Amino acid sequence: MWEIASTERPRAFVLSHDGRDQSHVDLDDPTYLAFDYVRRMGDMVDAVAPAGVPMRVVHVGGAAMTLARYVAATRPTSAQVVLEPDTEVTELVRDELPLPRRSGIKVRPVDGASGVAALRDGQADLLVLDAYDEGRVPASLVTVAHFEEVARALAPEGLYLLNLSDRAPFAHTRRVVAGLRAVFSDVALGAEPATLRGRRDGNLLVLASRASVPVAALRAQAARSPAPYKVLDAAQVSDSFGGGTVLTG
Repeated sequence: MWEIASTERPRAFVLSHDGRDQSHVDLDDPTYLAFDYVRRMGDMVDAVAPAGVPMRVVHVGGAAMTLARYVAATRPTSAQVVLEPDTEVTELVRDELPLPRRSGIKVRPVDGASGVAALRDGQADLLVLDAYDEGRVPASLVTVAHFEEVARALAPEGLYLLNLSDRAPFAHTRRVVAGLRAVFSDVALGAEPATLRGRRDGNLLVLASRASVPVAALRAQAARSPAPYKVLDAAQVSDSFGGGTVLTG
């Protein structure tokens, strides 16, 4: 069951599903990103494109569309597509947490695999995967075949941002990284130090590109963050998350 609850901020709300928080949205300030991992995703957006410069972004997974709202606020006139198959949550959000007028955000009621397959070649500068089913990214969205579709839909220097949830020894993340490395030439990863050290589970944000991932800019964003995290370059990702078996399908 989807529910929306108020918070201590005047017009800020949390969207939850079956008691698990999914999104935090501040209608007065879309640049306020309450969840640490979403703040890190915002950092990554800021590292790949200057503020004010419009982007073409595709989001796989919608919920309350926190990151899409952030992009719309910081980069007006950006063209954004959200692939969200759950029409119940989309209608709830539209009714109670409406998008700003002329946001440039379009929601398509399709699953991620079908929606990405329908995108035009080179349609996106950034493609974001933030979709979960019972705590795990759907298997159809982490196969080599799907990553090839993502690469086709990205511009030549486009970036793919994935939000994974895992804990040591990171078996799932290793398999995803193996698939990404089979398709993309550069892969970076950002996470909290406690997660990387195996002290607790957490969100691992992976960036992949057929060109290059701006690791220096990502590390500069991480250094300014109020919640510290580390950014691993391709060699460090290989050392720490190599050895996985590619998921096919």
